[in-house]
Amino acid sequence: MIPICRHCSKANVTRPRGLCWVCYYTPGVRVMFPSPSKFHRRGPGHDGSPSALPSPTDALPGTAEKIRVIAERLRDHQELHHPFDATWKE
Repeated sequence: MIPICRHCSKANVTRPRGLCWVCYYTPGVRVMFPSPSKFHRRGPGHDGSPSALPSPTDALPGTAEKIRVIAERLRDHQELHHPFDATWKE
């Protein structure tokens, strides 16, 4: 027996998450049905919705201040890195 789409209950399942082709590519539908795979990426920014971009920091990589900033960003469900974060200059 071929499974039926979990969203529209009309078409055959052809995409992951138990969805048909049309429902899988319809904006907003895919995020309503999370992946059942234990290997699926989880956490902020991996649910299909964009994460908030944090403000850049002057803390250098590997310092206690940078670790504190990363922990705050994780807690606030923001991206962990900003393109303009401080880097080591060579």
